[in-house]
Parts: sequence; C-alpha cells; structure tokens
Amino acid sequence: MIPPNPNSVQLPKMKRALESSRKVPIKVALVEDQPKVRASWTKFINDFPDFDCICACASGEEALRVIPEAQPDVVLMDLFLPRMSGIECTVRLKELLPQVQIIVLTAMDDDELVFLALEAGADGYLLKRTKPSDLRIALLDVLGGGAPITSEIARRVIELFRQKTKNRYEAAQLTMREEQILVLISQGYTNKTIADKLGLSIDTICGHLKIVFKKLHVSSRTEAVLRYMDFKTLQQKPTK
Repeated sequence: MIPPNPNSVQLPKMKRALESSRKVPIKVALVEDQPKVRASWTKFINDFPDFDCICACASGEEALRVIPEAQPDVVLMDLFLPRMSGIECTVRLKELLPQVQIIVLTAMDDDELVFLALEAGADGYLLKRTKPSDLRIALLDVLGGGAPITSEIARRVIELFRQKTKNRYEAAQLTMREEQILVLISQGYTNKTIADKLGLSIDTICGHLKIVFKKLHVSSRTEAVLRYMDFKTLQQKPTK
C-alpha cells in the first residue's frame, strides 16, 4: 500500500484549522466595474456560510477610499477598471494595507498581465470562469499562506520567467573571450593557469572577470559559471 503524500493532507488540514479557528465570517472586498458581474460575484461570496462580501467597489478610486476603512481579509481585484487599472490599485492597496491578501480575478490570461499582477503584489491569479466552489478553496488557500493560481497560469508564469531569464542572459552579450574564460573556470583552472593558457596577463584575466561579474550580476567565479551554464542550457532547449 502506497503511503499518503503528506503534502496532500496538509493543505486540507490547514484549511479546516483556519475555518474552525474563525468565529466570524471571513471579510471579502470586491473590485469590479461591471454591475452584473459585481452582483454575481457578491452573491457567490455571500452564499458561502463562512464568508461575507463587506464591500463591492466599481473602480480603483472607490476601492482606495472604501477598502482601507473596511479592513477586509481578502480583496478580489479585476484588472480592467476605468481610469485606474487593477494593477495600479493593487500596488496602492498593498502600500496602505500590506497584510491584506489580493487575488486578481479577471477574464484575461495574457502572459504579461499575469506577470505584471504578481509583480504588483497580487497573492493569487484566477480567471473569472473559476467555479464558485474553487473560488472558496482559493480564498481559504490564500488566507492559509498559499498562492492560489490555476495550473495553466502557473505553467505560463514559469515559461515567462524562463524567457525573461534567457533574455537577461542574451542582453549580457558576453564576448568570445569572456565565454572562453568562463569555460576554463568551469574546468577548474585558476586565474593564473587561464592567463598562461591564453597568453594573457593575470591582470587582464581579472579585468575580464570584473566585466563578466557586472554583466551577469554576480560576485564570484562560481556564481558566474553557474549563471553561464544556465544560460547555455536555455539556449539549447528547443523553442515551441
């Protein structure tokens, strides 16, 4: 018999503990400019016996006025709002209420939007087609220290991160000599031995390394080699 995965039981236990430890409903704030959508999500939240939608704002400006006073536990944030975007509203709410959990709830799963929302401080990212039952799980998850995000979005975030990492290395534009030195370092050679092999002075090797460190944003030979090898691995992966 295969023993249960401890990670698979930890989350339900954590959720049950969170639910049982609360004697009052979990307070949720909603920011959504479309009246029908706002009414629907408000109803969904209030239908949960352990949740209470304490405010439903139609704009980012209203959210910044109302939410700090309401002190919710979680904010559900639409991205496409009139005038102030949901991204900007998220940044400003996090400045006012660092402890509040913000889950982006939007119809768009655009890669750049996902990344911008997470950079702005969002604690989760869900699509509006999320089922109400899954929304409740996500709310409990974020309050328990998790980061609710669909597997599809998670995969895209990983791919976007990899692409940004690849672009960062490409932007470094290492010269042929700099790459040659890094290869020799990866083979265990000292700066003096590398200088002898390449017919250069040790000062020249050290000068090259200073430039490499700056380009790769590292501070040691080991870090430089690891970054360089990661870059080469990314280059060798086939593009989809």
